Amino acid sequence: MSVIDWVNGLMDTLGAPGAGVAIALENLFPPIPSEAILPLAGFAASTGRMSLVAVLLWTTAGSVTGALALYGVGALLGRDRTVALAARLPLVKVADIERTEAWFLRHGTKAVFFGRMIPVFRSLVSVPAGVERMPLPVFLALTTLGSALWNTAFVLAGHTLGANWAQVTDVVSAYSKAVLGAAALAIVAFVALRLRRRPSSTEASEPS
Repeated sequence: MSVIDWVNGLMDTLGAPGAGVAIALENLFPPIPSEAILPLAGFAASTGRMSLVAVLLWTTAGSVTGALALYGVGALLGRDRTVALAARLPLVKVADIERTEAWFLRHGTKAVFFGRMIPVFRSLVSVPAGVERMPLPVFLALTTLGSALWNTAFVLAGHTLGANWAQVTDVVSAYSKAVLGAAALAIVAFVALRLRRRPSSTEASEPS
């Protein structure tokens, strides 16, 4: 069964709450694409299967629910455990983690808000917010607003395009691939720089 068939089945069974459930799961499992779920839900609303307002409310509620679950994961892990786990990763240093933490403390509110509009990152950003114990009312407000903007844009696009709703998915798939490609290049660059800075076994064994 394809993702589209599965989401259609959820909406046939539950109505607008089915779209909310699909979006909540999308937050937890990023391979489920919101860029397919949201315009499809908008198309379903255009046919009268459900209320457009209900779709907007339920998909936003689903986004917030999924984000809260990941925030909880980060809060349960806590800073010390997260640092210990990350420090075990190859090529990662505690200093890298501390710099990332300092960056998040300065820019976390912007990251949580704008992160809702970036594929994959919109799920992952909830974890550091939980680790750093961003005040829950602030996290909820930023997540709700950012998710509402993202969801509304795609639901309305699907509602407007009707049977041609899949055109939205095609456009956003290109955007998603560009974002993921940029992330992959950043990781490759980080690994390459870190490998270049590592002393060779000969240098490490030379007496000082």
